[in-house]
Amino acid sequence: MNRLPGLPALLLLLASAPSTFGQGTTRAVPESLVLPAPDSALQAGLDRVLSGERYRQLASSGHLSVVLIDITEAGHMRLAAHDEDRMQYAASLPKIAIMLGVFHQIEMGNLEYTPALREKMERMIRNSDNLVSSELIELVGFDQIGATLRDPRWDLYDPERDGGLWVGRGYGGGVGAWKRDPIHGISHGATARQAARFLVMMDEGQLVSPWASAEMKSIMGSPRIRHKFVRGLLNSRPLSRIFRKSGSFKNWHADAAIVERGGRKYIAVALLESAHHQGVLSSLIGELDRLVIPSG
Repeated sequence: MNRLPGLPALLLLLASAPSTFGQGTTRAVPESLVLPAPDSALQAGLDRVLSGERYRQLASSGHLSVVLIDITEAGHMRLAAHDEDRMQYAASLPKIAIMLGVFHQIEMGNLEYTPALREKMERMIRNSDNLVSSELIELVGFDQIGATLRDPRWDLYDPERDGGLWVGRGYGGGVGAWKRDPIHGISHGATARQAARFLVMMDEGQLVSPWASAEMKSIMGSPRIRHKFVRGLLNSRPLSRIFRKSGSFKNWHADAAIVERGGRKYIAVALLESAHHQGVLSSLIGELDRLVIPSG
């Protein structure tokens, strides 16, 4: 049976507790995720892949950004990257930021999480439905999505550094333009680093809450558009579990995914600008996969 402490013990507890009097609503903000320095072996493997004939010119000319992170071992990430802080137009990939904005509003009690709302997010992520994406932007608001991306808990857009995830325009329907990102003037933008950080934090339960992170990962599963990373993996590695969001518009092509197979798990992000893109990301994911799962 639990009992309240006597008065002397209670006074001792109060005296030893940290004081918050006069601090208003100020509270400690958890430090945002910092990715590790490149792993020498994995980086050497990525450099070797990108020196291949199919990718060399794209990588050297600033038209291909890549991040690969082996997250198989909890608490020990192995990273390799190329041009990971270059912000590029990323088409539908930043719809993950809209999803994050929805869950942030749910956490704050401003939205109710209903089966209908989840179904809309599935259509936005799995089918890349533009009209639903704009409907969800209108539900949350551009300002709130932008504030969520700049929230120091996640730090997914840094206006003082290189940018990151950005949603400054609707994807169709009645939602038009809000504003382009203040650094590069891109309406739907991403860097490979920030897309990868989003996936790492989601996988570790750090985005909004463990529950919200798990829901977001579930929504990113079962992709219904089978191109780019999905095509490359399912053609040769059909046992892969893939949680992803891609994007394409004219010459810009993006894909970001968590891949799980055979007890191993990794994150891959690629942002490509090329008029001759056919099959590039599908072949690239096969090369990246072999760097983490050699027998795959």
